[in-house]
Amino acid sequence: MRMQRKFPLGMTCAAVLALLVQWTVALAVAHASGVDDERAHTAAAVRAVDQHWMDAELDGDRAWLDAMLLPEYRSVGADGTVHPKAAILAHAAKNRGNDAERRKVEAWLKAHPSEQSVVIRGNTAILTFYDPELGPIHGVRSSDVFVREDGRWHALYSQHSKVGG
Repeated sequence: MRMQRKFPLGMTCAAVLALLVQWTVALAVAHASGVDDERAHTAAAVRAVDQHWMDAELDGDRAWLDAMLLPEYRSVGADGTVHPKAAILAHAAKNRGNDAERRKVEAWLKAHPSEQSVVIRGNTAILTFYDPELGPIHGVRSSDVFVREDGRWHALYSQHSKVGG
């Protein structure tokens, strides 16, 4: 005859409670650290991916950029110049271990405050940056088009303008 070992109900409840507390604390720490769930189908996730994108470019995180930018990605500058994915990756590589580009970008952002709007339609999102004084109709500085594939947001296209800058 096989012996069954029974745990007192109090120990079982305590173990379950401890696991729930650990899970809740982990979620709270992630939220408090400002890490948004980049996989969510929300405007906040699109903004989080875009912030991660900027940080990855400025830190030289080519692996993350390569995974996030779709093969067909193009960035069109205000002068009409097209930059493919390969150019973005090459530029990021130059920033690795060097904070000169970050300082330049942060100074520009401070001098040119922007607001954002996100429109999501199906698995496509458009993140628009605009001059708050001119508003989202007349002050668009740039727009990024994201496509959701395999549970993640990926950049497909960016368009930039000379407005307010």
